[in-house]
Amino acid sequence: RRGSLGLDPLGAHARTGGAAPAGLDDAIGFAVDAIAAAPNAAVFVADGTVFHEAGATPAQELAWTTVVGAEYVRAMVGGGVELGAALRAVEFRWAATDDQFGTICKLRAARRLWARVAELAGADEADRAQRQHVVTARSMLTLYDPWVNVLRSTVACFAAAVGGATAITVLPHDTLEGGSDLGRRLARNTQSILLLESHLSKVADIGGGSWYVESLTDELAGLAWRLVQDTERHGGLAAALRDELIHTEVADAVLARAADVAKRARPLTGVTEFPDLTETRHVTSVAPAEATGTPFPPLVPVRLSDEVEALRLAADGAAERPAVYLATLGPEAVFTSRLTFAQNFFGVGGIDTPFGEVSGFDSTRTPVACLCSSDAVYDDEAVAAAGQLRAAGAARVLLAGRGLGVDGVDTEIGLGSDVLATLTDLLRQLGVVEEGGS
Repeated sequence: RRGSLGLDPLGAHARTGGAAPAGLDDAIGFAVDAIAAAPNAAVFVADGTVFHEAGATPAQELAWTTVVGAEYVRAMVGGGVELGAALRAVEFRWAATDDQFGTICKLRAARRLWARVAELAGADEADRAQRQHVVTARSMLTLYDPWVNVLRSTVACFAAAVGGATAITVLPHDTLEGGSDLGRRLARNTQSILLLESHLSKVADIGGGSWYVESLTDELAGLAWRLVQDTERHGGLAAALRDELIHTEVADAVLARAADVAKRARPLTGVTEFPDLTETRHVTSVAPAEATGTPFPPLVPVRLSDEVEALRLAADGAAERPAVYLATLGPEAVFTSRLTFAQNFFGVGGIDTPFGEVSGFDSTRTPVACLCSSDAVYDDEAVAAAGQLRAAGAARVLLAGRGLGVDGVDTEIGLGSDVLATLTDLLRQLGVVEEGGS
């Protein structure tokens, strides 16, 4: 008998904020019986998706999951299980993302870390292997334009196979809305095609020998090992959770990643790039449920698109879709580039963008306008156009372009602008988002 029973008391402890106990006594008693009955099956799972979904970096996910695995082995050996059997009784679960090389190197680094742990414990070389179950990451999935999730999951599944996963689970592209028969079929077929048509299982360690893969694996393993040592010195995973050491480090990673998404340095196709305003979704919120009264904050799953999609859901749910009038200056060949940029920029927040000449602005439709043209035309006409918009009732005037400093313009938008902050502020002004909320 093979497979995995999937016991993960420490993972449950982290997910529930300590509501689920971290003690392993009951689990170890069960593990002893299970190992005797099915020595080829794993009993425990060290689940890295707990940390990944909360926003941990790859090195953090590697480190804390390795610590969990080591604590399970330590507890089993303390309960009378032979070291080799204890090592074989742990399966590792990792998250695979559309960062192809990052996923490949993470899995390779994970095996290196575990082999080192087993070596230090005195295990035979044959018992130092790591059983890896890889799941395509929920964190990269988007609610809007879910078909792009098929592409993200394909890259993640490919990377997991190249990285040497023992088993792979592909989440359906429409998981965030509950999944469907079609979603499950596409997810299954993604694996089948990569396995049976692309023959990824025919070559061992496909990335081995690549300077980039080897160097990134070394870097990840080194960073993660130092975190393993820090966590062990702190007293183990439960202590690091209780003292919120893990929460502090994860929060820094989440903030850095959120800033990249907000400024579109990390573009999300269908969400922060090329949004479709005709698309509707069947959920009203993407915010996770809050837990109260727990010993420490639970490690709550977050997605890259959470904050942006919350704005979009608010705009979609408004009694009337919010709008910004795009006031064009000059001939079409001159203003089209900036017009297209502005349409995509405001579309991220579900904001409609009627456009036309400055004289077509109607403050009863929207109190916000945005000028669109080239820098040369702005030099000659932008100040007057902004004044004309103000006279027509515009409460706020934006301009597509950056670094121009035009009198009468409140905000400039362009490459590198904080899309999330700008749109949140706009939607507050348009009455879609309440003050202090998003």
